[in-house]
Amino acid sequence: MQTNTIRRAVYAGSFDPPTNGHLWMIREAQALFDELIVAIGINPDKKPTYTLAERRRMLEQITAPFPNVVIRSFENRYLVDYAHSVRAGYIVRGIRSASDYEYERTIRYINSDLQPEIATVLLIPPREYAEVSSTLVKGLVGPEGWRNTVRRYLPEAVYEKILRDHQNGG
Repeated sequence: MQTNTIRRAVYAGSFDPPTNGHLWMIREAQALFDELIVAIGINPDKKPTYTLAERRRMLEQITAPFPNVVIRSFENRYLVDYAHSVRAGYIVRGIRSASDYEYERTIRYINSDLQPEIATVLLIPPREYAEVSSTLVKGLVGPEGWRNTVRRYLPEAVYEKILRDHQNGG
């Protein structure tokens, strides 16, 4: 790789909603690369809780401190093909468990078959984020005391949005 080549990576997910675990991944990945594209993957088979525009706004708010992070979205294509289309040399993925590792290892080999020049970088988040997922957080909203429980898993801007939505009947 030439020294004047921009080291660009893609970190993709549904981010429905973005959690502290996502923010940890973004913080770590943006420190490793010249540019990090946080790509919201749109899966037509899933019904997200938040619209694409809402997820984009939440991500823009929580990544504002990182000038080398850009928020994008993609639909109906493999992540590795999207990464190739934006001239990224890397895909960043998080490993929270042994089953995540096995899955990501398999996908990495498939991605290499499709786009051999794109490397996969695996990051292991700290223990406090290892069990946190967007699905888990959404499932915690509602019962008595949920506000204090949920707050610890979300960036402040995301937590405030969920509070507003819940107060407005959302």
